[in-house]
Order: sequence, then structure tokens, then C-alpha cells
Amino acid sequence: MTAAPMSTGASPPLPRTPNVLHALGLILLYFLLQLTAGALVSFGGGIVERLRHPMLSRADAHERVMDIMQQPDSNALLVIVALPLIALLMFWLVQRAWPARWTQPEPPGFGLNGPRSARWYLLALLVGLVMPPLGGMLTQWLAHGHEVTQNVEELSRHASIPLRLPLAIVAVTVGPMIEELLFRGVLLSALMRRLGVNGSVAICAVLFGVVHLSGLGFQWYALPNLILLAAALCWLRLKSASLWPAILAHGVFNLFALVALFAAA
Repeated sequence: MTAAPMSTGASPPLPRTPNVLHALGLILLYFLLQLTAGALVSFGGGIVERLRHPMLSRADAHERVMDIMQQPDSNALLVIVALPLIALLMFWLVQRAWPARWTQPEPPGFGLNGPRSARWYLLALLVGLVMPPLGGMLTQWLAHGHEVTQNVEELSRHASIPLRLPLAIVAVTVGPMIEELLFRGVLLSALMRRLGVNGSVAICAVLFGVVHLSGLGFQWYALPNLILLAAALCWLRLKSASLWPAILAHGVFNLFALVALFAAA
């Protein structure tokens, strides 16, 4: 009787997993790319103005471009064009860096798979519909009557009617998809490698609120609403074992805010 030959091959390497620095770096890159898009458009616009009007000084060309960029329609067009391109780049970076984690249901996977049950989509709709009025009441109570508006809402309010629909589509689809991948996908998975569920959810929710404060004019009283929303999205992600319910709830939340804005306009 002969013994089975011993395997001399090395064990296959474990799939790569993001750490907290990876996640924070991606989130920082996402927001820096949005700032860079505006700077590149301004720079390119300055070159075009100098070519069209050779007699203009660099300062005058820059001033003309700034006047154009400050118009609501210009800002709306920038968001409509730039945000989907930035989102595609971020999706490519995440998928390229951690392909094995892409459709893995549980952290450290990113959950880009179907949920455990279709009822999680119904719960996601409920969360997306309940959170805006609930969070709005909390914010107004803390703000003591001060108006709280977000950049995208201001853009939607002042943009021309033909641009409102594409701007709303981007805000309801592209924005939630990339932000959920970065926060409830990569960041939450990275945090749960080192912390328990409660600590990971708390840090993920607080960070989500803090990075959005610049779009709210750093009005601190909007922070609890954002943290509450982020905690609910973390709950959907973890309980459903999928990122899609969180994406759906986030999109409905944004849609609710835009519909209320257009109705009041």
C-alpha cells in the first residue's frame, strides 16, 4: 500500500481586504476629485476665454470664468457630467483592488449581491420615506428655526427647469451608489476588521455626517440627522447582507428631499 504523495504547493493567498487607511483614502479621493473637477473646468475655461479674446489679461479671463462658474446652471452641469465620471473611476478602483470582496455578502465583503430576502427592499423604502421627516424635525428642533439647505438642493432650486431632471437623477442614483460603496461597503468592512459592530457603525455614521457638513455650510445642527440616517443605512447593510437596500434607502431619502423642494418652489 503506497502512501499518498504529500502536497508541496503553497496555500493560495487570502483575498485582499481593505484596512481603515485604504477606506479613508478612497473617501478623501472621492471628495478631492469633486473639487478637482471644478478647478479643471475653471482652468480650461480660462484657456478658452484667452483664445477667444486674445486681448484679455489672465486676470480678466479668470474673472469671466468665475462669473460663469457661479451661475446655477453651470454648477448643475458640472455635477451632472462630473459626478458619474468620478463614480465610475471609484467603482473601478474598488473592484480592481478587492475583486473577491465585491459580491461577498458579509463584511469584509462589500455586499454587491442580492439581499437575504426581497422584504429588505420594502424596509429600505420605508427607511427612505421615514427618515426625511424624522430627521427634518430633529434638525429644525436643534436649529431653532434657522433654514438648513444642502448644496444639491440649492443647485436644484436655482437651476433651470431642463437641468432639474438630470440633476435629480444623478442625486438619486449615482450619489447614493458611490457613497454607499465607500461608506457602508469599504469603510464599514475595514472598521469591522478591528472593532465590534456597534463601534464600527458609530464611527462610520459620524464620519458620514462630518464629511457632508461642508455641503451644509458647516451647520452643526444638521449633523444628528446625517448620523441617524447613516446608522439606519448601516443597519440595512448588515441585516440584509447586501448593500442594495442601503443604496435604495439613500436614493429614496434624496428623492424625498428633492420632491419636497420642488413642491415648495
